Parts: sequence; C-alpha cells; structure tokens
Amino acid sequence: MRSVPDAPTYETLRRSLRPMTEADLPRIHRIELASYEYPWSQGNFFDSLRAGYSMWVCEAAGEVIGYYVMMVAAGEAHLLNLTIAPARRRQGFGRGLLEHCLARAGDHRAASLFLEVRTSNAAAIALYHSNGFVDLAVRGRYYPARDGREDALIMKKDLP
Repeated sequence: MRSVPDAPTYETLRRSLRPMTEADLPRIHRIELASYEYPWSQGNFFDSLRAGYSMWVCEAAGEVIGYYVMMVAAGEAHLLNLTIAPARRRQGFGRGLLEHCLARAGDHRAASLFLEVRTSNAAAIALYHSNGFVDLAVRGRYYPARDGREDALIMKKDLP
C-alpha cells in the first residue's frame, strides 16, 4: 500500500511559489494538455503574461507542478485558470494555490474574486465552496464539450 504524503502547509507551499515566466510555458502547457480535453494554448499563456496578469507557479523538487492565472481590474479579480499536474492532485497544492491567489487578489485591493468552473468539475467546486465561494449563476453552454457545450458555474468570494 502506497502512503499518501502529508498535505503541504500554506507556509511550506508559499516558499515553493514564484511568478510565472516565459521559460515556464512549455512545462505549463504540458500540464495543461494532460489536464483538460480543451486546454489553453501556449499562446493563451504567453498573451496573459504580456497583458500583465498575476501568474504564479508552484514547484516541488525543482519541477513545476501547478499554476494559476488571475486578472485584476476595476476592484475585481478573476481567476482564469488554476491547475495542478495530474500526478500531484489531492495533496493540498490546489488549496494552497487558491489561498495564495486570494491573498494576491487582496494585495491588489480587489473586493471580490470571481471564477467560472465546469458544472461537471465536482472536485474544483468542492474546493471553492470549502474556501468560502458562493454560487452566483450558471452560464449556459460556456465551455466546449464532446457533446456540444457545457455549462459554467459562476462563483464569487468577497475579500476582506
């Protein structure tokens, strides 16, 4: 029986976070391709870097294992992408990245953080609910899907 490593503490995780750079994009894109049927392109990440979005990576043993992309404008923050490499999921890294994202949104003086998530992504929805996000609305047919389109759940968390 394989043992599951202890979830990283926020302080430990915080030390493994750094701003994303252009040099990270090939690894980021490999994680994206392994994670989603309809992934962001490497160009989407590059354009987000050029636009000045808040983009952070999480490393473990010198390897990028996760990242997030957040846009902040007009007192609101929007989490555009938060992804952990498939082999490193369910170990606390997603929660840590989300906590870091919330802290950075507050640093930018955002009053709220918004996000959209596929309605079929129960694990992500549970993570967001457990961090105080509330459901606002459903955006019909927002995401591409095998059978056409999938709804997005719009969620929000007010920041202190």
